[in-house]
Formats: sequence, C-alpha cells, structure tokens
Amino acid sequence: MWTGGVRVILPDEDGKILMVHQCHPERDIWLAPGGGTEDGELSVEAAVREVREETGLEIHVERMLWHVEQIKDNGEQRFVDFFLGKVTGGTLGLGSDPEFSEENQVMTELKYMTIEEMAGMDNVYPEFLADELRRLREPGSTIKDPYRVRVDAGPASVKVK
Repeated sequence: MWTGGVRVILPDEDGKILMVHQCHPERDIWLAPGGGTEDGELSVEAAVREVREETGLEIHVERMLWHVEQIKDNGEQRFVDFFLGKVTGGTLGLGSDPEFSEENQVMTELKYMTIEEMAGMDNVYPEFLADELRRLREPGSTIKDPYRVRVDAGPASVKVK
C-alpha cells in the first residue's frame, strides 16, 4: 500500500525558497512545506492545504517538479510529489501540524533560504533538493523526467536514481 505525500517549492521574489524547520526526537530537519495526503484527497489539494496549515499562505500550484518513490527495506512504500507553487494570499506565520498536540508540535521555524544555504547543510530533505533546484535555474533548463526513486541503503545513505 502506497502512502502519499507532498512538498511545495515556494520561491520569493529574490529566488529564495521557503523552508520549514522541524525538530523531532530522532532528527532535526529543514524541508519545503508539505505533508501527507488524506483519504480521498488529490496531491494538489494536499499541497494547498498543507502549505496553509504550516505557513498561513494561500497558494496556486503551478506544476509538478518531481514524483519521488521509495520502497524501504521494511517494505514500506511511499511517494512524495514536489510541486512548484506561487503565493496568492495569506500572511506568513508558523502554523501547526494537526497530527500533533499543541505541546508536541515539531515545526519550529519558517525561513526563506538560498540554494547555496541549503547545499551547505546536512539536514535538508530530500538530500538532492539543492542540486535539483540549482539545475532548474540553469538557462534553458527543463525537467525532462520528473520521476525519481530513492533507494534505502541504510539510515545515513539514501541515493537518488
């Protein structure tokens, strides 16, 4: 059974990307706003909802950037759709995750980051984000194949095919 998720790349007028900082007991991570799809919900709908919940922003999803699939060693199957979004309204502010109680929230900060800042960090998810965003900025660049596979090679080494 596949579990679905979404992440939304939201650039500002300077090309910085909005990132969410999450502190979990087992990891400290920066990632684009997003989360899991709910029963009966399309990925695009989940993207709009998750960004609103986490950031207070209203967005328009412009297009899909990547569809990333992963089958873990334990058999767990998941996919994450990465979208390019554009802010259409709302007010930027740290939201909450309805999956966690008020005292157990994991989101701690919102920050617009440059690709260079992301590339210099070892706690950005997914690990290929800065490289992929850098490729997109190259003149004439397009995404020829949005399909990606993450290979589970242990907790410290995840590769993209």
